[in-house]
Amino acid sequence: MKDENQGAGSLDAGNAVLDAARAGLSQLRESWDPEAVKAWIQMVLGRSGRVVLTGMGKSGLIAQKIAATLASTGCPSFFLHPAEALHGDLGMVTGEDSVLALSNSGESEEIVRLLPSLLRLGIPIAAITARPDSSLGQAAGWTFGYRLPQGEGCPLDLAPMTSTTLQLVWGDLLAASLMEQRGFTRDLFALNHPAGSLGIKLLKVKVLMHKSWPRVGAEAPLTDILKAMTDGHLGMTSVMEGANLLGVITDGDLRRALATAEQQGQNPLRLTAARIMSGDPATIHEDALAIEAARDMEARKITFLVATREGLPSGVIHIHDLLASKVL
Repeated sequence: MKDENQGAGSLDAGNAVLDAARAGLSQLRESWDPEAVKAWIQMVLGRSGRVVLTGMGKSGLIAQKIAATLASTGCPSFFLHPAEALHGDLGMVTGEDSVLALSNSGESEEIVRLLPSLLRLGIPIAAITARPDSSLGQAAGWTFGYRLPQGEGCPLDLAPMTSTTLQLVWGDLLAASLMEQRGFTRDLFALNHPAGSLGIKLLKVKVLMHKSWPRVGAEAPLTDILKAMTDGHLGMTSVMEGANLLGVITDGDLRRALATAEQQGQNPLRLTAARIMSGDPATIHEDALAIEAARDMEARKITFLVATREGLPSGVIHIHDLLASKVL
């Protein structure tokens, strides 16, 4: 038989976590200092190195997530375990780097022991902590504080819960502000996420297109056309007049031209590209998204598009390119 008191206790514990987090976030919303964030960003952008995240225990886990977020949004960053730093890994930090240290109390032993070395090396230090007056807070040039109006939310008020939530929010706040100031774009995001579904959706045609593609002149004979199509491996060739695109020839165009020549009793070897080609071929700007090219091909029931730049052909994107990159 279900223990109703136990169920009520679980509900109370869950609500306590949510209430504590809400109280902490509400306080942070009212108290965070945009000028301090702006000053930290100016320091980061003024240096050529990386932002080094560090923290012990649960704060260390949050620091790892913040490092990953910063790195994926255009700010070179990595996590340095403070205990390992004390035993040699501090050598990974260069003079152009800066440190963002996380500690709820600001008195984590490994972090505090690391501070003199960082200060001696002249490494700028920022801190995310609940105690700006702590050893870490005092050593930091930029302190991003938070409070716990209703404690951690833990039934024993011992396990880090609300504190790590607020540290995580601070990390996202800093990352978002840095992205905005840096001018981080969708294109840059895609470059940093080439294997992710978001990155794939943001790929542009010019990233996937063939910059070297089959081409013949308008008077090219059938033998030259067949050679260009065979060597190009795209099932097509463009028909060019200098830098201008006159048309394209596909396998289907070839079959239709040969059938017509046979019906009319003509020698197919006398066919030229101008007589075989389809004029006004389907094109797409090279800066268009690859997913747009996919939609266009599907709607037209074709297998390639000629990419253009400033009205001139600049490449060819084939449906196989979209399949290989998992756009389709």
